[in-house]
Amino acid sequence: MTLETILLAVGPNDVGRREEILETVLEVAQPADATVVLSHVFTEDEYDDVLDQLNLNASSEPIETDRVADRYAGIQDFTADLERADIEYEIRGCVGERGTMIVDQATELEADRVVVAGRARSPVGKAVFGSTAQTVLLSAPCPVTFVCSEN
Repeated sequence: MTLETILLAVGPNDVGRREEILETVLEVAQPADATVVLSHVFTEDEYDDVLDQLNLNASSEPIETDRVADRYAGIQDFTADLERADIEYEIRGCVGERGTMIVDQATELEADRVVVAGRARSPVGKAVFGSTAQTVLLSAPCPVTFVCSEN
């Protein structure tokens, strides 16, 4: 199986796991010369807050979510890392329920791999709180690499 497109779902808590995530993505992307699609899914409230912070809410024109994601700090950290590693990348943003939207993006992009990160949780914690990563692992149209951290 040839890897051409890797969807990296960058979540709001991934700043502290960036090194682990980056290492995993580079291990997969570099040998395959694959394109990494950096994606951030905003919740409705988060998106409105980010628009306010970036002074974009006052605009009379609709704001493209890709443009907002490009200015998101977590995405910017990864773009700098990918540029240093000479990895081709794209940026995608969308608004909605994180797990579902990641799966939808993977389908739309015909991604060959999805990379998501999360923290270790007990089985009870997963059952009670749900999990974006769990939704992606169970529903993605391609293999998923889960980067686990204690953070």
